[in-house]
Amino acid sequence: MPSLPSTGVFTNTYHSAEDLPKALWDALHSNPRNANVILPQTIKAQAEERSPANKSRHLSVWITCSSAFGIEFVLAVTEGYMGSYPVFIFTTLPFRALTDDYIRPCIYKLVRALDKAVPHRRVYSVFAPEPITRLFAEEWTRLTGIANYANQPFYAAKITYCTAKNLDKRNATIDVTLGYNLRPAVPDDIPAIGELCFLFAVDSFPFCLTRARADEEAALLVEKKQVWVHEAQNPGQPKEIASIVAFTRNSENVAAITKVYTNPKWRRRGCAERLVRRVCKHFLTGPGRKESVVLYVAHDNRAATNVYHRVGFAGLAKDSPPVEGVDRWLEIGFDFAKVDLGQW
Repeated sequence: MPSLPSTGVFTNTYHSAEDLPKALWDALHSNPRNANVILPQTIKAQAEERSPANKSRHLSVWITCSSAFGIEFVLAVTEGYMGSYPVFIFTTLPFRALTDDYIRPCIYKLVRALDKAVPHRRVYSVFAPEPITRLFAEEWTRLTGIANYANQPFYAAKITYCTAKNLDKRNATIDVTLGYNLRPAVPDDIPAIGELCFLFAVDSFPFCLTRARADEEAALLVEKKQVWVHEAQNPGQPKEIASIVAFTRNSENVAAITKVYTNPKWRRRGCAERLVRRVCKHFLTGPGRKESVVLYVAHDNRAATNVYHRVGFAGLAKDSPPVEGVDRWLEIGFDFAKVDLGQW
């Protein structure tokens, strides 16, 4: 059993974005890169609550854990356009400070506050910096009896970022036979984008999509102007959508690339690198520019890691020394038979 947390650690639970205190907003804005899984959705929830036309009754919960030093953890249970998000946890602490002895009392209290705030079936996975995720899964299983998949995580990745200073503005390797156009998606692109969303989800167990749901996602991405496409054309052939880049979690100073996928028939021709670089340039140097673009890249996805490194994302070079803010994140799921799986 874990040691009992000290009386100096306490939690607060909120069921409305309108009720969130300034201290919570300040905590999220203190590191908007790492807060990208919570901050944009919280801004959206607040806007929806203020809208007279809003009839949403989705379950949303925010839980803070504070010490004498202020808010150190923010846990969020929110909804996306395609379904329920995992439990997201953000911390104001640097990764090096996430030692078991220090964070266990906070995770202990967060788990018990969450247990009182939401049905157990809503907690289908947790995504946070790796030490937090592992402790949360352990404590949630201990409290609820719901087994976790810690030995087979849903997603093990590194968060990384690109700034205007580090953006490599060169073109990707030029394929002289390839005609291409990089642009925001338009409604006519929805069927092709839907196909790529479907193929992306095939490799994203357990978050698979039917073709109908993939088309729905594509339509939402286009409607909300959250996806760009790489249009490609071989000589004498019709144009095709070779690659997509979606960015669905954006705040004032940070844009988050959340989906990159290239049609297998167009791979090894520089499409993903070309489009990611163009999207980063749009966000980092265009009107309404952001301070940085963030994304998560799976540890075992060396091809994607190399692409993002060439674009200018930090800490991805082979044998790169540690870079502050480029940290290990982990998603652990819970027993499928006892939870309601969401989508993100």
